Amino acid sequence: QVQLVESGGGLVQAGGSLRLSCAASGRTFNWYTMGWFRQAPGKEREFVAAIQWNTGGTTYADSVKGRFTISRDHAKNTVYLQMISLRPEEAGVYCCAAGVVADSSRVSAYSYWGQGTQVTVSS
Repeated sequence: QVQLVESGGGLVQAGGSLRLSCAASGRTFNWYTMGWFRQAPGKEREFVAAIQWNTGGTTYADSVKGRFTISRDHAKNTVYLQMISLRPEEAGVYCCAAGVVADSSRVSAYSYWGQGTQVTVSS
């Protein structure tokens, strides 16, 4: 019922920046949590950041605190992930997720997923 479409991925050098977008449509709710996850080749999907749509409360993986910022635009029904000082190990497919969650860092907590956008970080 909820559709998520990511955009903004690309190729950057280590230390560079990107801003990812996730546009939501369909039956969305203000009490949903929106999260960003990263899946690198050969690795499991990892939590990056999450935001509670209504309150704006945020959660970050320890590794990205101070460098990544998650935000949302209510009018556009879009969540963003601003990434600065990117590291090679942070390359991968970044997926947006949505749902009513108890633990925003768990993949299994989310009900809806986008197809992802590729982020490549060269070293």
